[in-house]
Amino acid sequence: MTLSLIIPVHNEIDQLDYTLKKLIKLKTKINQLEFVFIDDFSTDGTFKFLKKYSKNKKFIKLIRNKKKGLGSAIQEGIKKSKFDYVCIFMCDMSDDIKDVIKYYKLISKQNIDAVLGSRFIYKSKVKNYPLIKLLINRIANNLIKIIFLSKYNDFTNAFKIYDRKVLLKFLPIVSESFNVFLELPLKIITRGYKYEIIPISWSGRMHGNSKFNMHETGSMYIFTLLYCFFEKILLNKKVR
Repeated sequence: MTLSLIIPVHNEIDQLDYTLKKLIKLKTKINQLEFVFIDDFSTDGTFKFLKKYSKNKKFIKLIRNKKKGLGSAIQEGIKKSKFDYVCIFMCDMSDDIKDVIKYYKLISKQNIDAVLGSRFIYKSKVKNYPLIKLLINRIANNLIKIIFLSKYNDFTNAFKIYDRKVLLKFLPIVSESFNVFLELPLKIITRGYKYEIIPISWSGRMHGNSKFNMHETGSMYIFTLLYCFFEKILLNKKVR
C-alpha cells in the first residue's frame, strides 16, 4: 500500500493526542503509509507538539504552511506527499478512520481516479450533526448536484481519496478556505475523471473547537461554484 494521508491542522492542541493514537493504529494496518501534517499558522502549541512527537518517525512529515489558509495547506500537502494516492483527513476525527482502508482498497484495485465518500447515501452513518447545519448542508449539496448534473451528493466533506497524479494537474488550487473541499471533487467530475461513490460514517467532533464558520465561508463557496461551473462550460466548448 502506498498512501499519503494529508492532515491540515490549525490550533488542534486539544485534539492531537486522541488523533495520533488513532493514526498509529492505522499505521499498523498499512505498510507504506505516511502522515503529512500541514500546520496552518497555529498559535496554541500545535506545531511544537507535532515537532516533538514526529522526531525519529520517518513516516510523519511536518510542514509549515507558506500562505495562511486551508486551501494553501492542502496544496502544500499534495506537493510534499510522496505516495501514489492521497487521502485528505481532518484532524478532528469526524470521519471514521476505518473508511481510509475501504477507500484505498477500492481505488487501488479499480481503474479509477478518486473515491468520493458520502454521508448521505444508503449504509452511510451520521451522528451528532446539528439540525440547522444539516439542513443547510443538504440544501446546498443537492443544489450543487443539480447544477452540475451529478450523481454525487456530498461535495463539502473533506474526506476523500485521489490519485496524486490527478491532483497535481489541479494545481494551483484557487480556493482559500473550506471551499477547497468543493473545488477538488468538482474538478474530478467536470474534467471527466473516473470515480466511485461509497457510504462513509461521520460524527461531530468530540474534542476542541470547529474551525468552520458558515458566515465567513459562504461567499467563498459561491466563488468556487462559479469558477468550476464556468470551467465546465469552457471545457464543453473545447470538446465541441
